[in-house]
Amino acid sequence: MCYESTAKLFASSLSSCWHGRSSSNRPTATTPVRAAAEAGTQPLPSTATAPRILRKPPLPELERIAKSYNLALSRDDLTSFRNLMDGVLASYRRLDQFAEPTLAVKYPRDAGFRPGASDNRLNAWYWRCSIKGATSGPLAGKKIAIKDNVCVAGIPMMNGSNVLEGYVPDVDATIVTRILDAGGEIIGKAVCEHLCFSGGSHTSDTGPVLNPHDPKRSAGGSSSGSAALVVAGECDMAIGGDQGGSIRIPSSFCGAVTSPPTVPD
Repeated sequence: MCYESTAKLFASSLSSCWHGRSSSNRPTATTPVRAAAEAGTQPLPSTATAPRILRKPPLPELERIAKSYNLALSRDDLTSFRNLMDGVLASYRRLDQFAEPTLAVKYPRDAGFRPGASDNRLNAWYWRCSIKGATSGPLAGKKIAIKDNVCVAGIPMMNGSNVLEGYVPDVDATIVTRILDAGGEIIGKAVCEHLCFSGGSHTSDTGPVLNPHDPKRSAGGSSSGSAALVVAGECDMAIGGDQGGSIRIPSSFCGAVTSPPTVPD
């Protein structure tokens, strides 16, 4: 079975573990943070997290999910996938026992927007915005895209997957705050591959990211949008993430200069 298809099946199966697909425990368009983002305001972090009700999806539900990805799985395969969820669900329950930390959002911003096809020729932007940082610093005047697996407060984050669509973080990741402190301007979120599981540029649920040199070719992944936008001149630099080549692959496919973190062999 294709690894990418297996990963999508597992992610979709876990998403169905949330009891009630329209519950306020799941990110939806009606959550307070989402509504505040759409209104262009800065919401106050929630003082409490609603308890989550987790359940393992029954086998017929797993079979339906598998068929939606054109996967023909036996009863034994479905049972195996279902049993794999035990450890993940146990981790979720443990996390729910901790108070969720919140950090102050230092720089004002509006909700931004999802660009249309005419303004997104490479399909490399997930979201556009303008968040200006300090008035001076080593990144002053630089326009920077953030890979869409990194939290930017008030800006939707999908991580390439419909599982997270509608989620709006209420905190800035440390790297986002440091970029803004250094004077950079964040101008949007760059598309990444589905849960960052692919070295290609075709698995994001928003559609494939096109290579800036030849739209018939792959841009590489999983930081596909980040590399494509830099090479296309739509931003000065972009943040990616690399554990198995997710910066190096798209940079080599698109022809970008990259500075990946040190990764142990």
